[in-house]
Amino acid sequence: MHRGKGMKFVGDSRVVAPESRKPKLPKDYSEYPGKTEAFWPNFLLKEWMIGAVFLVGFLCLTVAHPAPLERIADPTDTGYIPLPDWYFLFLYQLLKYTYASGPYTVIGAMIIPGLAFGGLLLAPFLDNGPERRASKRPIATGAMLLALAATVFLTWQSVATHDWAAAERQGKIVEKVDIDKTAEGYQIAKDNTCLTCHGENLQGGAGAPTLIGTGLKPEEIAKIAKEGKGGKMPPGIFKGDDEQLKKLSEFISGLGAK
Repeated sequence: MHRGKGMKFVGDSRVVAPESRKPKLPKDYSEYPGKTEAFWPNFLLKEWMIGAVFLVGFLCLTVAHPAPLERIADPTDTGYIPLPDWYFLFLYQLLKYTYASGPYTVIGAMIIPGLAFGGLLLAPFLDNGPERRASKRPIATGAMLLALAATVFLTWQSVATHDWAAAERQGKIVEKVDIDKTAEGYQIAKDNTCLTCHGENLQGGAGAPTLIGTGLKPEEIAKIAKEGKGGKMPPGIFKGDDEQLKKLSEFISGLGAK
């Protein structure tokens, strides 16, 4: 048989036309009523509306409960009790334990968080099975529940054990007052080690309250100086005589008084 003889070429309706020949028409959503919609503008408009509602709600919350302001930070105040933002409270609480603080700070600050974040980064490679149900993925589910329980517990412990009353006192904004350090009352306070706890400018520190603008009368201050107050100021600290006590109490009572 010679080449080309006895052969017929016919068209094949099964051959799909190239993409370039197909008309580019928008999808017809009428086949799926109520199940899908166009991204622009229908879906995007809904997203914007929901975002606007949450934004307005958040702004109302900030107006109703403004962020608390404290006095200017004093790096020399070793009695200040720091408190990080809420999303770091679990790590803050972790650093309070013996095995993660002091000589073991590296373990609490670097090794334990490093293992946690390292496991999170390696999770897609360690658990790459086809199952999506939590019951079929015991390792990933167990690790997630363990991490969640530890975070919630440490955060709760941090909030429950924090001295909120002391934090409010130490962060209280006090009007700046010029202290006359040549006054006799100031020298008496210095001789009786009042400045050790209350600070050189009597602004408070080391867990002691400020002595500026106390609103107390001289008699009340004299009584506290002799008998003490609470567990942080025991009685008997003041060693001077009655005349010195009177001058000291009058000096402190006049600080910040209007």
